[in-house]
Amino acid sequence: MQSRQLNRRQYFNELATTSEKYFIPYIKRYRQVGKGTKVLEIGCGDGGNLLPFSRMGCDVVGVDMAEGRIRDARKFFQENGAKGRFIASDVFLLKELRHQFDLIVCHDVIEHIDDKEEFMHKCKQLLKTRGGNFLSFPAWQMPFGGHQQICRSRFLSHLPFFHLLPTRLYERILRARKEDEGCVRELLNIKKTKCPIELFERTMRKEGFEAIDRTFYFINPHYEVKFHLRPRRLYAVIGAIPYIRNFFTTSCFYFLKSAGE
Repeated sequence: MQSRQLNRRQYFNELATTSEKYFIPYIKRYRQVGKGTKVLEIGCGDGGNLLPFSRMGCDVVGVDMAEGRIRDARKFFQENGAKGRFIASDVFLLKELRHQFDLIVCHDVIEHIDDKEEFMHKCKQLLKTRGGNFLSFPAWQMPFGGHQQICRSRFLSHLPFFHLLPTRLYERILRARKEDEGCVRELLNIKKTKCPIELFERTMRKEGFEAIDRTFYFINPHYEVKFHLRPRRLYAVIGAIPYIRNFFTTSCFYFLKSAGE
Protein backbone atom coordinates (compact mmCIF):
# COMPACT_ATOMS: atom_id res chain seq x y z
CA MET A 1 0.00 0.00 0.00
CA GLN A 2 1.30 3.42 -0.93
CA SER A 3 1.89 5.95 1.85
CA ARG A 4 -0.74 8.34 0.50
CA GLN A 5 -3.40 5.72 1.21
CA LEU A 6 -2.58 6.13 4.91
CA ASN A 7 -1.55 9.78 5.06
CA ARG A 8 -4.77 11.54 4.13
CA ARG A 9 -3.25 15.03 4.43
CA GLN A 10 -0.63 14.06 1.83
CA TYR A 11 -3.34 12.69 -0.45
CA PHE A 12 -5.44 15.84 0.00
CA ASN A 13 -2.49 18.06 -0.95
CA GLU A 14 -1.60 15.92 -3.97
CA LEU A 15 -5.14 16.07 -5.31
CA ALA A 16 -5.30 19.83 -4.77
CA THR A 17 -2.08 20.22 -6.77
CA THR A 18 -3.32 18.11 -9.69
CA SER A 19 -6.71 19.80 -9.69
CA GLU A 20 -5.15 23.26 -9.84
CA LYS A 21 -2.54 22.39 -12.45
CA TYR A 22 -4.51 20.08 -14.76
CA PHE A 23 -8.23 19.71 -14.01
CA ILE A 24 -9.11 23.39 -13.81
CA PRO A 25 -7.16 24.47 -16.95
CA TYR A 26 -8.82 21.63 -18.86
CA ILE A 27 -12.29 22.64 -17.63
CA LYS A 28 -11.70 26.34 -18.36
CA ARG A 29 -11.21 25.53 -22.03
CA TYR A 30 -14.95 24.81 -22.15
CA ARG A 31 -16.57 26.54 -19.17
CA GLN A 32 -15.94 29.76 -17.29
CA VAL A 33 -14.94 28.99 -13.72
CA GLY A 34 -14.57 31.62 -11.05
CA LYS A 35 -16.34 33.58 -8.37
CA GLY A 36 -19.87 32.35 -7.87
CA THR A 37 -19.56 29.22 -10.03
CA LYS A 38 -21.49 26.44 -8.30
CA VAL A 39 -19.35 23.30 -8.31
CA LEU A 40 -20.31 19.84 -7.08
CA GLU A 41 -17.86 16.97 -6.71
CA ILE A 42 -19.39 13.51 -6.49
CA GLY A 43 -17.14 11.11 -4.59
CA CYS A 44 -15.11 14.00 -3.20
CA GLY A 45 -13.20 11.94 -0.63
CA ASP A 46 -11.09 14.28 1.49
CA GLY A 47 -11.95 17.26 -0.71
CA GLY A 48 -8.53 17.95 -2.24
CA ASN A 49 -9.87 18.43 -5.76
CA LEU A 50 -12.22 21.16 -4.56
CA LEU A 51 -9.66 23.28 -2.68
CA PRO A 52 -8.40 25.28 -5.73
CA PHE A 53 -12.00 25.82 -6.88
CA SER A 54 -12.82 27.28 -3.47
CA ARG A 55 -9.77 29.52 -3.57
CA MET A 56 -11.01 30.86 -6.91
CA GLY A 57 -14.25 31.94 -5.27
CA CYS A 58 -16.42 29.05 -6.45
CA ASP A 59 -19.31 27.85 -4.31
CA VAL A 60 -18.21 24.25 -3.73
CA VAL A 61 -20.13 21.23 -2.48
CA GLY A 62 -18.64 17.77 -1.98
CA VAL A 63 -20.59 14.54 -1.58
CA ASP A 64 -19.14 11.22 -0.46
CA MET A 65 -20.57 8.08 1.12
CA ALA A 66 -17.65 7.73 3.56
CA GLU A 67 -18.33 9.76 6.70
CA GLY A 68 -14.66 9.60 7.68
CA ARG A 69 -13.61 11.21 4.41
CA ILE A 70 -16.18 13.96 4.84
CA ARG A 71 -14.88 14.66 8.35
CA ASP A 72 -11.37 14.94 6.91
CA ALA A 73 -12.59 17.25 4.15
CA ARG A 74 -14.19 19.62 6.65
CA LYS A 75 -11.05 19.54 8.80
CA PHE A 76 -8.62 20.14 5.92
CA PHE A 77 -10.73 22.96 4.48
CA GLN A 78 -10.89 24.63 7.88
CA GLU A 79 -7.13 24.31 8.30
CA ASN A 80 -6.65 25.94 4.88
CA GLY A 81 -9.11 28.75 5.62
CA ALA A 82 -11.26 27.61 2.69
CA LYS A 83 -15.03 27.53 2.35
CA GLY A 84 -16.94 24.47 1.27
CA ARG A 85 -19.97 22.38 2.11
CA PHE A 86 -19.50 18.64 2.54
CA ILE A 87 -22.28 16.06 2.72
CA ALA A 88 -21.92 12.45 3.84
CA SER A 89 -24.48 10.69 1.66
CA ASP A 90 -25.10 8.42 -1.30
CA VAL A 91 -25.57 10.87 -4.17
CA PHE A 92 -28.55 8.84 -5.39
CA LEU A 93 -30.39 9.75 -2.18
CA LEU A 94 -29.92 13.51 -2.53
CA LYS A 95 -33.14 15.19 -3.56
CA GLU A 96 -32.59 18.81 -2.58
CA LEU A 97 -29.76 19.63 -5.03
CA ARG A 98 -31.59 19.22 -8.34
CA HIS A 99 -30.53 21.61 -11.13
CA GLN A 100 -28.26 23.66 -8.85
CA PHE A 101 -24.77 23.29 -10.33
CA ASP A 102 -22.84 24.91 -13.15
CA LEU A 103 -20.20 22.19 -13.01
CA ILE A 104 -20.00 18.63 -11.73
CA VAL A 105 -16.60 17.02 -11.10
CA CYS A 106 -16.27 13.22 -11.01
CA HIS A 107 -12.64 12.19 -10.56
CA ASP A 108 -11.98 8.43 -10.48
CA VAL A 109 -15.56 7.70 -9.42
CA ILE A 110 -17.54 6.13 -12.25
CA GLU A 111 -15.39 3.00 -12.28
CA HIS A 112 -16.77 2.33 -8.77
CA ILE A 113 -20.41 2.75 -9.79
CA ASP A 114 -22.46 -0.34 -10.61
CA ASP A 115 -25.45 1.36 -12.27
CA LYS A 116 -23.64 3.77 -14.57
CA GLU A 117 -26.77 4.72 -16.48
CA GLU A 118 -28.54 5.83 -13.31
CA PHE A 119 -25.41 7.68 -12.22
CA MET A 120 -25.24 9.68 -15.44
CA HIS A 121 -28.98 10.34 -15.21
CA LYS A 122 -28.43 11.69 -11.69
CA CYS A 123 -25.65 13.97 -12.91
CA LYS A 124 -28.03 15.39 -15.50
CA GLN A 125 -30.61 16.09 -12.79
CA LEU A 126 -28.05 17.96 -10.69
CA LEU A 127 -26.80 20.22 -13.49
CA LYS A 128 -28.26 23.57 -14.41
CA THR A 129 -29.25 24.18 -18.02
CA ARG A 130 -26.02 24.55 -20.01
CA GLY A 131 -24.05 23.12 -17.11
CA GLY A 132 -20.97 20.98 -17.72
CA ASN A 133 -19.68 17.67 -16.37
CA PHE A 134 -15.95 16.88 -16.03
CA LEU A 135 -15.16 13.20 -15.59
CA SER A 136 -11.84 11.42 -15.34
CA PHE A 137 -11.31 7.71 -14.86
CA PRO A 138 -8.75 4.99 -15.59
CA ALA A 139 -9.58 2.65 -18.45
CA TRP A 140 -10.24 -0.79 -16.95
CA GLN A 141 -7.59 -2.72 -18.89
CA MET A 142 -4.74 -0.33 -18.17
CA PRO A 143 -1.91 -1.74 -15.99
CA PHE A 144 -3.41 -0.62 -12.67
CA GLY A 145 -7.05 -0.28 -13.67
CA GLY A 146 -8.04 -2.62 -10.85
CA HIS A 147 -6.77 -0.16 -8.20
CA GLN A 148 -4.45 -2.87 -6.90
CA GLN A 149 -2.19 -0.13 -5.54
CA ILE A 150 -4.34 -0.24 -2.37
CA CYS A 151 -3.05 -3.75 -1.59
CA ARG A 152 -0.94 -4.07 1.56
CA SER A 153 1.28 -6.56 -0.23
CA ARG A 154 4.09 -4.59 -1.85
CA PHE A 155 4.33 -7.24 -4.55
CA LEU A 156 0.63 -7.04 -5.51
CA SER A 157 0.46 -3.25 -5.25
CA HIS A 158 3.16 -3.06 -7.95
CA LEU A 159 1.91 -5.94 -10.13
CA PRO A 160 0.39 -4.65 -13.41
CA PHE A 161 -2.53 -6.26 -15.22
CA PHE A 162 -3.20 -9.01 -12.69
CA HIS A 163 -6.70 -7.58 -12.11
CA LEU A 164 -7.55 -8.92 -15.59
CA LEU A 165 -7.27 -12.53 -14.42
CA PRO A 166 -10.49 -14.56 -14.04
CA THR A 167 -12.31 -13.51 -10.88
CA ARG A 168 -11.80 -16.72 -8.91
CA LEU A 169 -8.08 -16.79 -9.61
CA TYR A 170 -7.80 -13.08 -8.84
CA GLU A 171 -9.50 -13.58 -5.48
CA ARG A 172 -7.30 -16.59 -4.64
CA ILE A 173 -4.16 -14.56 -5.26
CA LEU A 174 -5.42 -11.71 -3.06
CA ARG A 175 -6.23 -14.08 -0.23
CA ALA A 176 -2.99 -16.05 -0.66
CA ARG A 177 -1.07 -12.80 -0.10
CA LYS A 178 -3.19 -12.24 3.04
CA GLU A 179 -4.99 -9.09 1.94
CA ASP A 180 -7.60 -8.14 4.53
CA GLU A 181 -11.27 -8.80 3.87
CA GLY A 182 -12.14 -5.15 3.28
CA CYS A 183 -9.47 -4.80 0.61
CA VAL A 184 -10.51 -8.03 -1.11
CA ARG A 185 -14.15 -6.94 -1.21
CA GLU A 186 -13.25 -3.53 -2.59
CA LEU A 187 -11.03 -4.92 -5.33
CA LEU A 188 -13.59 -7.54 -6.34
CA ASN A 189 -16.26 -4.86 -6.46
CA ILE A 190 -14.08 -2.69 -8.72
CA LYS A 191 -13.63 -5.72 -10.98
CA LYS A 192 -17.43 -5.97 -11.12
CA THR A 193 -18.04 -2.25 -11.79
CA LYS A 194 -15.12 -1.71 -14.19
CA CYS A 195 -15.35 1.04 -16.79
CA PRO A 196 -13.80 0.50 -20.22
CA ILE A 197 -13.92 3.53 -22.51
CA GLU A 198 -16.48 1.94 -24.81
CA LEU A 199 -18.90 1.24 -21.94
CA PHE A 200 -18.61 4.81 -20.69
CA GLU A 201 -19.28 6.32 -24.10
CA ARG A 202 -22.33 4.12 -24.72
CA THR A 203 -23.72 5.10 -21.32
CA MET A 204 -22.97 8.78 -21.82
CA ARG A 205 -24.83 8.90 -25.13
CA LYS A 206 -27.77 6.85 -23.85
CA GLU A 207 -28.31 9.33 -21.00
CA GLY A 208 -28.32 12.32 -23.33
CA PHE A 209 -24.79 13.66 -22.94
CA GLU A 210 -22.35 14.54 -25.66
CA ALA A 211 -18.60 14.94 -25.28
CA ILE A 212 -17.29 18.42 -26.05
CA ASP A 213 -13.84 16.95 -25.57
CA ARG A 214 -12.14 13.71 -24.65
CA THR A 215 -8.43 13.39 -23.95
CA PHE A 216 -6.66 10.08 -23.30
CA TYR A 217 -3.43 10.01 -21.29
CA PHE A 218 -0.68 7.43 -21.56
CA ILE A 219 0.80 8.94 -18.39
CA ASN A 220 -1.88 10.23 -16.05
CA PRO A 221 -1.41 13.93 -15.07
CA HIS A 222 -1.83 12.91 -11.42
CA TYR A 223 1.32 10.77 -11.76
CA GLU A 224 3.37 13.97 -11.82
CA VAL A 225 2.80 14.71 -8.15
CA LYS A 226 2.60 11.02 -7.18
CA PHE A 227 5.58 9.60 -9.07
CA HIS A 228 7.34 12.64 -10.61
CA LEU A 229 6.43 11.46 -14.11
CA ARG A 230 5.71 13.97 -16.85
CA PRO A 231 2.15 13.63 -18.20
CA ARG A 232 1.88 12.37 -21.76
CA ARG A 233 -1.15 12.11 -23.99
CA LEU A 234 -1.85 8.85 -25.74
CA TYR A 235 -0.91 8.80 -29.41
CA ALA A 236 -4.04 9.65 -31.42
CA VAL A 237 -3.64 6.60 -33.67
CA ILE A 238 -3.86 4.29 -30.62
CA GLY A 239 -6.62 6.34 -29.01
CA ALA A 240 -8.74 5.80 -32.11
CA ILE A 241 -8.67 1.99 -31.82
CA PRO A 242 -11.56 0.70 -29.68
CA TYR A 243 -10.65 -1.82 -26.96
CA ILE A 244 -6.92 -1.72 -27.71
CA ARG A 245 -6.70 1.84 -26.36
CA ASN A 246 -7.90 0.69 -22.95
CA PHE A 247 -4.62 -1.11 -22.31
CA PHE A 248 -2.63 2.12 -22.75
CA THR A 249 -4.92 4.77 -21.23
CA THR A 250 -4.10 5.48 -17.60
CA SER A 251 -6.59 8.35 -17.45
CA CYS A 252 -9.50 9.53 -19.59
CA PHE A 253 -10.59 13.17 -19.40
CA TYR A 254 -14.08 14.03 -20.66
CA PHE A 255 -16.00 17.28 -20.66
CA LEU A 256 -19.70 16.67 -21.25
CA LYS A 257 -22.78 18.74 -21.88
CA SER A 258 -26.39 17.76 -22.39
CA ALA A 259 -27.01 16.89 -26.02
CA GLY A 260 -28.73 19.70 -27.90
CA GLU A 261 -27.71 22.52 -25.54
